[in-house]
Amino acid sequence: MRVLVTGATGFVGRHLVECCAREGAEVVGLGRRREGEADPPPDLSRYLRVDLRDGQAAREAVASVRPERIFHLAAEASVAASWASPSATIESNLASALGLLEAVRRAAPEASVLVACSAEEYGVSADESGPVGEDHPLRPRSPYGVSKAAVDLLAGFYAYAHGLRVVRTRAFNHTGPGQGPGYVVADLAGQIARAEADAQRSAVRLAVGDTSVRRDFTDVRDVVRAYHLLLGAGTEGAFNVCRGESVAITDLVAGLARHTPLRVETRTDPALVREHEVMEVRGSRERLTALTGWRPEIPLDATLAAALDWWRDRVGRGTAP
Repeated sequence: MRVLVTGATGFVGRHLVECCAREGAEVVGLGRRREGEADPPPDLSRYLRVDLRDGQAAREAVASVRPERIFHLAAEASVAASWASPSATIESNLASALGLLEAVRRAAPEASVLVACSAEEYGVSADESGPVGEDHPLRPRSPYGVSKAAVDLLAGFYAYAHGLRVVRTRAFNHTGPGQGPGYVVADLAGQIARAEADAQRSAVRLAVGDTSVRRDFTDVRDVVRAYHLLLGAGTEGAFNVCRGESVAITDLVAGLARHTPLRVETRTDPALVREHEVMEVRGSRERLTALTGWRPEIPLDATLAAALDWWRDRVGRGTAP
């Protein structure tokens, strides 16, 4: 089985490469990694440095790999950054998806394709309608959400108009070991790890935003397992990937506090409080579970511990992002 993973050097990509290789696949990575950036995952058979916005380069890359399965993860993934530069996020994410889908249409039309989209497309609170299912209207509330909704619609169009075998996943919040700055669990774990490295400190005061916000968190290792199962099922359409329950940011702080000897306090940083915040998001995974039997297996407490250990290791080695 030949597998192509775009965004293979990213947070989710690294875990997915490992998952696919463990199942016996020959995995090729593709992305825009520059010299001096993180090395490609060791399980890759090769890595192609390609900008998917370059249509010809994308087609040549796909043709050279001749993949049977393709996971499209490459994207500008920060909600906060999308507010700072909406055009960059929307243009990059849509153009990259278009380049990949057009390359598949021309060079590998029989391949099964998973396009990683996002629950940010829904833009609704769980209080409004209960757990959010795949049939809920898309009404994103951030430029990143708009970009992912556009990619989702584009992927659905290519399945309809060109007969491509496309699965679209709408993953809710996912975290775990290897996640860099800019995401709540990683930022909290990074602050704790750096404080622990100072032998003179007995406490850490974490910078937080609105801690009453609630999100549906799943371990990244469970998420990539869902992706792998979906392409193996030979299906099409849209699927939520989520735990199905929400936790408050205060719960994340308390969970991380259980794994450190430091006394943990918090302070509200106005820069971390979003003006257009959706207060609670919770998804339904019924469609995914009914098709594949997938359920999240890693408890949130184990995810928080693994994330903190990853940051401790990087801080200790002086390689923390």
